[in-house]
Amino acid sequence: MTVLSRQFNSKQAQIRFDVESASSKNPLDAMDMTFLNYRLANVQVAEQVTLANPDIIWRPQMAIKDIRYRGNILELDGEWYAGEIQKILVSMLAFRLEECGLHPFHASAVRYQDKTIMFMGGESNHGKTMSQLEGCRRGGLNISTETLVIDERGWVAMGSTNVYLAKRAKGTERSDLADQDEGVKKLFGKAPEVQHYLQPSNVDLVILPSIDGNYATSVKELEQFEKEYQGFHSMMNYFGLNQLVSPGLVMPIVDTEEKRRKRADFGHRFAKPRPYFMIRAANPQLLFDEVEKLL
Repeated sequence: MTVLSRQFNSKQAQIRFDVESASSKNPLDAMDMTFLNYRLANVQVAEQVTLANPDIIWRPQMAIKDIRYRGNILELDGEWYAGEIQKILVSMLAFRLEECGLHPFHASAVRYQDKTIMFMGGESNHGKTMSQLEGCRRGGLNISTETLVIDERGWVAMGSTNVYLAKRAKGTERSDLADQDEGVKKLFGKAPEVQHYLQPSNVDLVILPSIDGNYATSVKELEQFEKEYQGFHSMMNYFGLNQLVSPGLVMPIVDTEEKRRKRADFGHRFAKPRPYFMIRAANPQLLFDEVEKLL
């Protein structure tokens, strides 16, 4: 049996992924990483494996498909689709990012009028990408479309810059989500031109957008508990603990009480000095009109 090792890096976060196989071809090499780089910012396959021990071991030759976590190693048996593998990688890399003092949020962001505006997908997720696109249409610069990674200071460390998820790998299908191109056509006519802002920046304003064609426009500032509640949902989005990774199989509990307490503490420190607003509007244009009033 041959052990084929690959290392995946995102900023300082590193994951070693070993495949135990009778073949000399590593199935990870053929994996399209479009979904992975949309879902979690800036994931790369390292030229060399530098980690001494594996974080994930996959045995594709096993007859029964299974997943388990033991001895700090995530173990996979049997056939796994590329999308399923990438969902697992997102979770494992997100934990490593936290260990490096970096916190992924399910959020988009735009640099507008010298301010960094974060559109957070909290408990609900109704318009963060369209709000960010509207900011770009008005001359803002894109920071993130799906994931915003924040450091311990509350500054943006990096963001996922692919504006759309061009295609979903098998194992990530979502019939309940509308096609993004269709939404852009309906709301904008044609896609706004997007230019990127890649410098670190403090998060100045957090918006929870809620876009629905039936809404009357409303703006509400959030109190401390609700700010932290929504932020914790946004961070927990990356750990797969509320999702199936494959039919009949769930992500093992790789979280710990200590990690959760540290995550909650960071969420408290991040939210406390920053203004958060829930904005409901019929379309992103009306929503961003209210954002401009807050700047």
